Amino acid sequence: MALPRVLQQVPFPVIGAPLFIISNPKLVIAQCTAGIVGSMPALNARPASQLDEWLAEITEGLAAWNKAHPDRPAAPFAINQIVHKTNDRLEHDMQMCAKYKVPIVITSLGARTDINDAVHSWGGIVMHDVINNTFAKKAVEKGADGLILVAAGAGGHAGVKSPFALVAEVREWFKGPIALSGAIATGDAVLAAQALGADFAYIGSPFIATEEARASEAYKQCIVDSTSDDIVYSSLFTGVHGNYLKPSIRNAGLDPDHLPESDPSKMNFGGEGAKKAWKDIWGCGQGIGAVKAVQPAAELVARLKREYAAARRRALEAEPALA
Repeated sequence: MALPRVLQQVPFPVIGAPLFIISNPKLVIAQCTAGIVGSMPALNARPASQLDEWLAEITEGLAAWNKAHPDRPAAPFAINQIVHKTNDRLEHDMQMCAKYKVPIVITSLGARTDINDAVHSWGGIVMHDVINNTFAKKAVEKGADGLILVAAGAGGHAGVKSPFALVAEVREWFKGPIALSGAIATGDAVLAAQALGADFAYIGSPFIATEEARASEAYKQCIVDSTSDDIVYSSLFTGVHGNYLKPSIRNAGLDPDHLPESDPSKMNFGGEGAKKAWKDIWGCGQGIGAVKAVQPAAELVARLKREYAAARRRALEAEPALA
């Protein structure tokens, strides 16, 4: 099945994951002009009225880039909507997405037919993130155009499924666009995601350690200094299991190796409590061993492209031996 037209406009097969608190127009524009889908959560704009300003900044910035670089147009951008009962801004934020005809909407923590229909009404597409095959089927039944498979090792609210199992199970029945998330931080891993059957790699944590990201310098440096050994999987902070940096948990006065479980009924994704949790407890995926320095987003994408091209060459050279 061919990709939707908007996804055919992505020069390099990567979607920058929306990073709660951290993503902003500057990072989104840098990602898109580097040739990948840039994204941010609508909830990052605070107060809600700021979302209008930010969407104007993104659309105007990308239009200016395209006018100045007709031979290298920017990739489309995406806005993430938290479709959960604790998000009391959803209706307002969807109205803003409609105003700017956001080309890609990424939905999380709930699939709703009315949200999908609204995005389709202005010509956009919906990519819904899921952690297992059951949720994937529900999302498509409710009208999602594509799926983001959040496998083990992803930053933030991550699943526990191996990407090998998850992509294979979903590809048995779904022929639409798939992005794969889970410890992807190199060009080799981008190619591997495609080899498994995904169309795109979904990359978040490495972009925290970029100059454009709205993260503290301590957070960025912690990613540079850490490896997968420094990641802990816990439900304590939002009620849903996710991956976090151990040093930030220690700095909050907690023992990362002996964290209690949280009550799922107290889940909170849209309020100030959630914002404080993500500000103080740093979400991060297992792929950060590949992050060696804080750098501009364009340089990170350039590294991914070089590694991807080298991995493809190695695969082609190995092909005769595999025949």
